[in-house]
Amino acid sequence: MATVTEAEAPPLAPQSEPKPPKKRGRLVPYWLLLPGLLWLVVFFALPMIYQASTSVQTGSLEEGYKVTWHFATYWDALTEYWPQFLRSVSYAAAATVLCLLLGYPLAYLIAFRAGRWRNLIMILVIAPFFTSFLIRTLAWKTILADGGPVVGALNTLHVLDVTTWLGWTAGDRVLATPLAVVCGLTYNFLPFMILPLYTSLERIDGRLHEAAGDLYARPWTTFRKVTFPLSMPGVVSGTLLTFIPAAGDYVNAELLGSTDTRMIGNVIQTQFLRILDYPTAAALSFILMAAILLMVTVYIRRSGTEDLV
Repeated sequence: MATVTEAEAPPLAPQSEPKPPKKRGRLVPYWLLLPGLLWLVVFFALPMIYQASTSVQTGSLEEGYKVTWHFATYWDALTEYWPQFLRSVSYAAAATVLCLLLGYPLAYLIAFRAGRWRNLIMILVIAPFFTSFLIRTLAWKTILADGGPVVGALNTLHVLDVTTWLGWTAGDRVLATPLAVVCGLTYNFLPFMILPLYTSLERIDGRLHEAAGDLYARPWTTFRKVTFPLSMPGVVSGTLLTFIPAAGDYVNAELLGSTDTRMIGNVIQTQFLRILDYPTAAALSFILMAAILLMVTVYIRRSGTEDLV
């Protein structure tokens, strides 16, 4: 029988070039982004522009406000309320450090040691979100009440002697002191520290720990050389999510503090709702935003990581 040689094989049909995608299909991602962009413009950009114009206005509520480009409001607000700015930064920084010291071991436990209890512990971490922020803060008034078990235990351990010497408490009283405000901030924002830390720690490949052990690394060395550096995205994310809202918070200082522990958020609230000095309130808001943005930028660059969780 005759066989078909390669020369006699029928020629292959020419392959057609792929058609370029239709223009309508290329616009789909932009249409999907449109609702989010409109949300940002309406509820973020426009209010920011309005507040910026308010900060350079002069006048009164009775006579009305007019844009006169009075930038001296910023300098006046900063020179008058700089103690509240420093107090807000110090309270937020203290709460952030406490959240990191408390949250990192718990996140490590959930990621590597919790086992079948992992889901239960995660529910307990986010359980405070099931109640109102206001209710959680008011609960601390009962916890830190004068003569209560917490204050009694701190007195027995002579902790209040040290905190009074540092200026964080007043004798045997904890309420209406800086310590009470920091405790409230720490409790309310602790979940914002734990969740990014847990997400970052869970991503670490367990084989890296085994490799460190095979190289005779001790547990502390493994943590210092492997675990903590790989969890830095979670550390950076957690500290930002804790520090930024804590610096602008006013509920904890209002309910747990006194006039001597007022933060810049309390000043802005008073200027907006009680004194009705809208230009000063708007200027304080922009100063706070600029200060936090500057600190966050420096912090991210110095942290050595831009991979945030």
